[in-house]
Amino acid sequence: MKTRLHLREPASVALETLRAHKLRSFLMLLGIVLSVSTLIMVVSLISGVNLYVATRIANLGSNVFLVMRFPILTDINEIVKATRRNKVVTWEDYTYLRDNMKLALRVGVETRGTVRAKANGQTIEDTSIRGVSANIGDMDVEAPAQGRYITDSDNEHHSLVALIGTDVADKLFPGRDPVGKDLDIDGRPYQVVGVAKPIGTVLGRPQDNFVYVPIETYLKFYATSNTSLSINVQTKGGEWMSRTQEEAQMLMRARRHLKPNEPDSFGVHDAGSLVDLFKRITGALAASMIGIVAVFLVIGGVVIMNVMLATVTERTREIGLRKSLGARRADILLQFLTETAVMSSIGGLIGVLLAYAFAQIVAANTPVPMHVPISAVIIALSASTAVGVFFGLYPARKAAGLNPIEALRQEI
Repeated sequence: MKTRLHLREPASVALETLRAHKLRSFLMLLGIVLSVSTLIMVVSLISGVNLYVATRIANLGSNVFLVMRFPILTDINEIVKATRRNKVVTWEDYTYLRDNMKLALRVGVETRGTVRAKANGQTIEDTSIRGVSANIGDMDVEAPAQGRYITDSDNEHHSLVALIGTDVADKLFPGRDPVGKDLDIDGRPYQVVGVAKPIGTVLGRPQDNFVYVPIETYLKFYATSNTSLSINVQTKGGEWMSRTQEEAQMLMRARRHLKPNEPDSFGVHDAGSLVDLFKRITGALAASMIGIVAVFLVIGGVVIMNVMLATVTERTREIGLRKSLGARRADILLQFLTETAVMSSIGGLIGVLLAYAFAQIVAANTPVPMHVPISAVIIALSASTAVGVFFGLYPARKAAGLNPIEALRQEI
């Protein structure tokens, strides 16, 4: 209780000082406000991007990983080597995994390209086409809102049927139900059997301009020697992911007759690897911003120190009076440290509020994903308070070390 009373008075003095000297207080807190705002904005952007990637970009489906031609590569030399070494993933690779995997729940296959779609006198260029096996519908994040998905029968008969995205439906069949209608894809008539649920945008780019067709229909018309498939493998659960990936890797190496010391001639991707890639990218951004935040914090701390030194000079007689009435050195030290901590904490709080408001405005009006984690707010407030205490220590020690007799002689 006694400590609480000791802290209440200097906190009140700090608030009164902020009110009485508004311009000086503004200049004193500006560095702290800028540093905290910058920190919160950077963390919000990084956290938002990582969350967005995990939920929208790297969401491959429930417990799904992919076997593809290339792994995730970031080094240019590795990319060049993989281009020469890695073979395309073929239909035979897919059937081999499908028939021999024991741990997988499902093994599907897909491939993608770009086509031109036409209907009712309207044309959409650069429509994404995705050839899929029927079981992709059981593991995919995209599902039909109307009609149905591609079936095994569609693939067996190389049927000209399509599941379309909402952008294709809205532009080519405005105000009409597309299911059962004809759609021209690169000059071939397809029947629309379903309309997918809307996906929205990813980083501002619309994702609903697509058509899904049977994989065997796609390969019949578009396959070339360079066509590489993506094998989608769904595990029995999250705990099976690692073992199932190892089984797929072992089978692919055996099929391609790779020696133990030879690297894989294919890649295995899961959501975690994609998220890790983006985290490495955003981590580099965060590291580059640490210097800017540190500079702002140091500037803010130096300003606080100088202002508090001026405050000590202004209040020399007050300090002398308090000491003559029995205030200990520790009491004076605690008083000034509490004042600087309160002031820097207020600056930190203002910075947090400004950054939060700005983050909400950016998220609402741009495609940039923003997410303000509570941990960032706590770190920012703690850092601002710590900076205030650190840079306020010298003025506080100077005040605590004043001789009471010399202080009382100081002219006001």
